[in-house]
Amino acid sequence: MSAELQRISRLEPYLDRPEPAPTLLKMLVGVQLAGFREDAGYSQEQAARALGFSPAKLSRIEAGKGRRPPTERDVRALLELYGTEPYQVDVLLKILRRAGEPGWWQRYDKRLMPEWFDRLVGLQEAAATIRTFEIQYVPGLLQTADYARAVVERGLPNVPPVEVQRRVELRMRRSGLLLREDAPQLWAVIDESVLLRVLGSPEVMREQLKHLVEMAKRPNVTLQVVPLDVTNASAPAIPITYLRFSGLDLPDVVYLEHIRSANFLEDRDETEEYRLALDRLADEALPPRETITLLRETLEQRYPATS
Repeated sequence: MSAELQRISRLEPYLDRPEPAPTLLKMLVGVQLAGFREDAGYSQEQAARALGFSPAKLSRIEAGKGRRPPTERDVRALLELYGTEPYQVDVLLKILRRAGEPGWWQRYDKRLMPEWFDRLVGLQEAAATIRTFEIQYVPGLLQTADYARAVVERGLPNVPPVEVQRRVELRMRRSGLLLREDAPQLWAVIDESVLLRVLGSPEVMREQLKHLVEMAKRPNVTLQVVPLDVTNASAPAIPITYLRFSGLDLPDVVYLEHIRSANFLEDRDETEEYRLALDRLADEALPPRETITLLRETLEQRYPATS
């Protein structure tokens, strides 16, 4: 079997996934189309011009961006231009059709799920490894419902209670991915100040820290804290989420969130800088076992149980 056929045959297991994974599948379609284009000797601009596409449109298709996947008509036209073999066309079009099935998060309205956030949730659902650094809050995937509610109420003080509840429900649904049989590996580094900043109430914080202790015991969760007394820690000024996918030539993705938007970085030189920054933070943070000890000490000293 040729290298191209082996590459496309590795996609077939994705046709049998019980849950849709539209973000992952759009990326897989885009990566394969870019590979076919390069094998056929076309530049992105040449291929776009040959089919009357704008270069920006073809770039979006190959990057797997957008709330919806590309149309089957456009993908067929690209595959025909590249002289793709029938078996490869068949598999890729099946993947494309599955990419059109909505993920559970896409059933929420766009107020709660703008396009940039839709993409983040889809990437997390598809990731093999999620690395994150937080300087203000407990990472979203590790929050309790009451802590998440306090975060939402602090960040969006004017939204009605029904929307607050919907946002909390969405966050709890997202955190469920850590409990799946095929759960990703989560490696979270947080600043110690996160443990000391009271959100909601001391009781909310106590339950949140107890939850962190329990989650840190899971085989797919690594939790580290950067102590306050590490005065020269190389902590960036913003939270970072770094996503890695299993094989299939998908690029690593760095997610940087702003108040009402976000940046997604996929260039290898850029993502490598953030990976190295996370590595340095992990070196400066307490090891996982000592992190659990610190969590327990903070619980007893700062958030003692009330009688």
